Amino acid sequence: TFHYAGVAEINVTLGLPRLIEIVDARSTPSTPMMTVYLEGAYRVNADLAQEVANQIEITKLQDIASLDIDIENLVIYIDLDEKTMQKKNIQREDVIDRVKKVRKIGVEDDEEKIKVTLEETGYKNLVLTAESLKKLKIKGIDGIERVIIRKEPDEGYVIYTEGSNFEEVLKIEGVDPRRIRTNDIQSVVKVLGIEAARNMIISEAHDTLSEQGLHVDIRHIMLVADIMTVDGTVRAIGRHGISGEKSSVLSRAAFEITVNHLLRASKRGERDKLQGVAENIIVGQPVNIGTGAVKLVMGTQRERK
Repeated sequence: TFHYAGVAEINVTLGLPRLIEIVDARSTPSTPMMTVYLEGAYRVNADLAQEVANQIEITKLQDIASLDIDIENLVIYIDLDEKTMQKKNIQREDVIDRVKKVRKIGVEDDEEKIKVTLEETGYKNLVLTAESLKKLKIKGIDGIERVIIRKEPDEGYVIYTEGSNFEEVLKIEGVDPRRIRTNDIQSVVKVLGIEAARNMIISEAHDTLSEQGLHVDIRHIMLVADIMTVDGTVRAIGRHGISGEKSSVLSRAAFEITVNHLLRASKRGERDKLQGVAENIIVGQPVNIGTGAVKLVMGTQRERK
């Protein structure tokens, strides 16, 4: 069910679970990821690519500092890691400004450590404040937990992300907006529109099947994508989406939860006109398409005069 796709360090859902996610039009994929292509000098310069990666990857206080709790004085000391801060291009003043925005605490900058005092003293409050400070966002984009930079042949530096925030990543300088990719269909609808989402459904479904060694004609997948996006929104194919909206009672019953559909239809007094394929097969009569649509019978013997 889970395989490594493209980058060995990032785990991505592939195979049948991924195909189900696509046709179910899930609001968020189980393993969201992005492939961020760079443009201009950012493609060939490692330092510039790292700069973009630092702006994308979310950095929390616990990533660049250690927190020491002084139980006796009910004070928290933040000991910053200068090497990590330099690598992530974060200044001491940036950290202090972010910590000061936390409510009901006081912040003092000693030469070595940052001292945090509480307005409401107490051991429980001290521990809760320390935990919230650890998870305090210092830099980066929400949802992007990790980034990996790879130098790809004929492409230059490419950033792979664990997590997705399509709208915000597009705003960063150096990112190529024409080629950036995400596996989050709903965010593509929101940012780029329904046509882009349709193209993404086609490419994601085709790539997922091809990766498993299944060669399905692209026109079948295009038909599925067209049905999912025909009304301007991305709808699921299932009993909660397109299949559940069929006019035929027998066709709905043939898909899922047969008894419920038949009971509900009988309570409402619904009628089935037997115009589709499934319902005609169920009742055992010719389907009204193809050869079944022809009502003429040719005489095999000519009349003699």
